[in-house]
Amino acid sequence: MSSIDVRPVVSKRDFEQFIALPGRLHANDPTYVAPLKMERREALSPKKNPLFNYMDWAFWLAWRDGKPVGRISAQADRRTGDVGHFGMIAAEDDPAVFSALFREVEAFHRARGKAEIQGPFNLSINEESGLLVDGFDTPPMLLMPHDLPYVGPRVEAEGYAKAMDLYAYLHDVDTPFPPAVERILARPTPPELTVRHMDWSRYDDELRAIVEIFNDAWADNWGFVPLGEDELQHLAKSLKLLIDERLVWIVEMSGKPAAFGVALPNLNEIIRDLDGELLPFGWAKLLWRLKRRTYRSGRVALMGVRREYHRSFLGKTMPLYIFQKFREEGRVRKVKWVEMSWVLESNTPMRHIGEALGGGRAYKTYRVYSKKLTA
Repeated sequence: MSSIDVRPVVSKRDFEQFIALPGRLHANDPTYVAPLKMERREALSPKKNPLFNYMDWAFWLAWRDGKPVGRISAQADRRTGDVGHFGMIAAEDDPAVFSALFREVEAFHRARGKAEIQGPFNLSINEESGLLVDGFDTPPMLLMPHDLPYVGPRVEAEGYAKAMDLYAYLHDVDTPFPPAVERILARPTPPELTVRHMDWSRYDDELRAIVEIFNDAWADNWGFVPLGEDELQHLAKSLKLLIDERLVWIVEMSGKPAAFGVALPNLNEIIRDLDGELLPFGWAKLLWRLKRRTYRSGRVALMGVRREYHRSFLGKTMPLYIFQKFREEGRVRKVKWVEMSWVLESNTPMRHIGEALGGGRAYKTYRVYSKKLTA
């Protein structure tokens, strides 16, 4: 067996190889959806993604016989204390490749005094998170990872153990809510509670309110990293074609924003046959499919309820009001399936909602791994 050479990604050619590698590895995977290469270039660009302002980072490619056979990233976010992250993991099914890649990641984090490594995060817990360990038989939704079945065992062989599972629930909009949920939603809405669309004429104020709610709602959750307003601005800009004003909802209590939810059309369904390319005809196909609303699935990508309402009955029902609105709008758009993802294994209230709406169980599980570093 030829030796493996792991080198940092430094040139434009390296970068393109880094982006393209998963497509080759998944060539025989019928459920793989190649992300748009243009989107990947922007998301992984320090010049365009403000996330890079918060961290030290490195990308590596593993080479054998002049061909890339694996990739990985390391992120040392200043907001995560002594915990470093890895991400972007993809490699041939060869333990030597995985070992060589993780040696680089662990050396990177030891040099920065990190005591633990968690991942994968691509590149943050607020972006793509976890490694697919259950649910390989269906394609991933927008901004959700997709991995080959051997990757998890190879990561575990490097000494990484489960830290947390993340669940995805799939809801059929034509299936009635469970009776208990129907009874809650049939009650008169409390007069102090309002469910409204985001006001796009006050875009900056509304975006600021969403960031504030998100950071408050998630502050006590495992792995929390505050979402910067610049990060949400970047995400909104990158998803501009997909954001529909009728799919962003805010719940107010006595006129104060208390909860929010954002749903998006499932871009992966729209681009599945484009192989990541928008040229020469991909742009036309993408715009036409969005205009004609040819998609039949969507994803609830962001949701949050202020902590002050977490223990109240109204606070526990706010996500139901939001999901009801998503369902109504989905029916107008002839959407059949809505994914609620992701939900922390430890987030019991949201898991109960997901199980009630998703047929009793998660249909996909993503795992975040952890390893303690020795000096």
